[in-house]
Amino acid sequence: MTKTVAILGAGPVGLAAAAHVLERGMVPLILEQGEAVAQAVRAWGHVPMFSNWRYNIDAAAARRLAQTGWQRPNPDLHPTGGDLVTDYLAPLGQSLAPWLRLGRRVIAVWREGIDKVKDTGRERAPFLIETDGVEGLEWHRADAVIDATGTWFQPNPGGAGRPVPGESGNARISYGMPDVAGQDRARFSGKRLAVLGGGHSAIGTLIALSGLPDTQVVWLCRAATITRALGGGEADQLAARGALGTDLAQLVDQGRIRVENRFHLASVAGTGPLWVVAADGRQVEVDELVIATGFRPDLSFLREVRVALDPALECPPTLAPLIDPNQHSCGTVRPHGALELAHPEPGFYIAGMKSYGRAPTFLLATGHEQVRSIVAALAGDHDAAARVELVLPETGVCSGPGPQAAQAAAQGCCGGPAKTRADACCVRDEAAKDSGASGCGCGTAGEASKVAACC
Repeated sequence: MTKTVAILGAGPVGLAAAAHVLERGMVPLILEQGEAVAQAVRAWGHVPMFSNWRYNIDAAAARRLAQTGWQRPNPDLHPTGGDLVTDYLAPLGQSLAPWLRLGRRVIAVWREGIDKVKDTGRERAPFLIETDGVEGLEWHRADAVIDATGTWFQPNPGGAGRPVPGESGNARISYGMPDVAGQDRARFSGKRLAVLGGGHSAIGTLIALSGLPDTQVVWLCRAATITRALGGGEADQLAARGALGTDLAQLVDQGRIRVENRFHLASVAGTGPLWVVAADGRQVEVDELVIATGFRPDLSFLREVRVALDPALECPPTLAPLIDPNQHSCGTVRPHGALELAHPEPGFYIAGMKSYGRAPTFLLATGHEQVRSIVAALAGDHDAAARVELVLPETGVCSGPGPQAAQAAAQGCCGGPAKTRADACCVRDEAAKDSGASGCGCGTAGEASKVAACC
């Protein structure tokens, strides 16, 4: 019997997963809450991507589109989110229309006839996915599930995990990356503006705001310095990503962006103007506040699935040491797939941005490699699932706190020291050997090769 793979989410990773499923002779069932594919990407369609087209098109998706006469974009150009939709994701979604179910919000996933506690017969029982949407409540049956619902619609609040007093429902507060140079221009032009956060979303928003007329921009940076947020500059192999930090540093040096370091949000008072108050009592008066402090996964509909998550990052435990910002600040992570993303629930995987939990630095190409490996595993091709078919660009930075980071840097790997294996030089080497490979090579390579081999 042909295996049905339910894919939750019709974003770039979900659609790529469907293309791989079809190539493997299985049947995809794509469940998307939006009225069109790539709902989240459309929300940040104004944002230029710092990765060029070379890193943004999945191989199986490209093979499928080639059969329709699709013209591949110039690999060296940098698309916006809107370009990604128009020139790639919308045509891909059209090619997958027979397996696409739009307007279906997933509200629960479980094993048919078996609750979370029961072991007997679990692996043989099909999954049931409950959705709510255009046809009301529906139940869909599948042999495997790939959750690629992302995190875009679950932004982190401004406090330490919780909204601060005065934050929730405040019309003068926005999240993520508002279109400050486009449809939201009138809202932000000529105003006093603050951005809270230190990642790429915050940096991009700060740069965009500084280009508006008659604005005063303040960066509420929670770190002691802005050094880490600026990234690798010219050493970054993704030039557009490195340029973000370089451009921001120039704006700060020129006084066009004022920096408030160690700013931990405690409360917000008023509805215009706003008094943004730090834990140490400092107050900043602004007209608009943008909170760009990252995103978190929605785990609510997975209560009846056996999911193993790192207690801090809410990502698979095997993946956590490779992406934990407490251990390192690399913008890229070694390619990984079914092995690192497996859960105690047979046939269930979380892929894409959601697989990183609360961790940052996800690249779209990483998601493509994830689903290639996952689908190979679901098809029983374990050799292909373990094989690495992706080389990611380096960021030019690899730093973290204390002796652990120094030791990891000396070894050439950002994953840090091996956790369990005495014959492994680092986390990356350990994971490679656990999967049956000879290792990552950084223990024997020359210094230049070490840098290229590790994140």
